[in-house]
Amino acid sequence: MVRTPLTPEERLRGERLGLLLREARGPRSMTEIAAHAGISAETLRKIETGRAPTPAFFTVAALAGALGLSMDELLLRCAPVPAAVPLAG
Repeated sequence: MVRTPLTPEERLRGERLGLLLREARGPRSMTEIAAHAGISAETLRKIETGRAPTPAFFTVAALAGALGLSMDELLLRCAPVPAAVPLAG
């Protein structure tokens, strides 16, 4: 299966997610958080470094739970700000 190239926005969103996860992990080990989330430490490493910029929803949800983050917070901090849409009137 050929994967379509990521857009610059997708790459940026992945970088933001990785940074947020690293910050939330703090001094805790990558192995500890990965085990708590039910994923491999290598998967977490790839997400944190941006090498896996579009992880599966349930992987992100598991990491959010392991780190005490809400999905709303992840969305607000990682998603790009939408372009202004003119109001009809």
